[in-house]
Formats: sequence, structure tokens, C-alpha cells
Amino acid sequence: MGTHNNMIKVDGVKIKTPSVFSWGLQDVSASNAGRTQDARMHKNRIAQKRKIDLAWAMPTPEEAGDILNAFDPEYVNVTYYDPKDRKVVTRNFYTGDKTAPVKIWTVGNKRYESVSFNIIER
Repeated sequence: MGTHNNMIKVDGVKIKTPSVFSWGLQDVSASNAGRTQDARMHKNRIAQKRKIDLAWAMPTPEEAGDILNAFDPEYVNVTYYDPKDRKVVTRNFYTGDKTAPVKIWTVGNKRYESVSFNIIER
């Protein structure tokens, strides 16, 4: 990924490159997972799902709106470089709770401190 490429696309549309992109992988265990009487863990992994923490620092109201609207659908297809797959992939995600605290709101200078949320692979 060159410096001029967008880091992520949402439903095929390039969006502002996030200032935080923290990739994670979660195991999903079967309902019968847990520790047995001998205290041995039986994880019974049935799947692995990606979870990505995203944040954009100091966006304008317009940028914040673009980001929030891009991730507004119940499910979105996100294209990004996946470190485990070692390539650009498109995966289906849903979005966690979104926050956008205001940093400054004066005439001629309106900025949010950040827009942040995580996306979890469906």
C-alpha cells in the first residue's frame, strides 16, 4: 500500500484513511467449550473472526458525516490489507457503538476530537 492509496474501502467506496487501524482476531468457541472437572480447558474453536478498531482524529463535520454514513448500514463490505491473509481482502462486517466527541465548535472552526468505533466480522 503506497502512501497515496486509501487504506480501506467501504462497500467499494474509498473513505478517509483512519488514524487508528488496530487489527485483531477473535476465536469463536462452540457452546460446549469450557473447563472440565480436571481444570483442563476445552476451547472447541469453531471459527475465527476479525475485529478492527478504527478512529479518525480531528475530522471536520463533513468528514465525520461521510465516515458515519459509510458505516451506517447493518452490514458493510470492507476492503483492507489483512495481515494474516497477507493480501488485500474484502470481508463482511457489522459496526459496534460509534462515538464522535466534539473538540472545538466555533465560527469558522468546527472539529470533532475523533470518530471511533470497531467493526466485527460477521
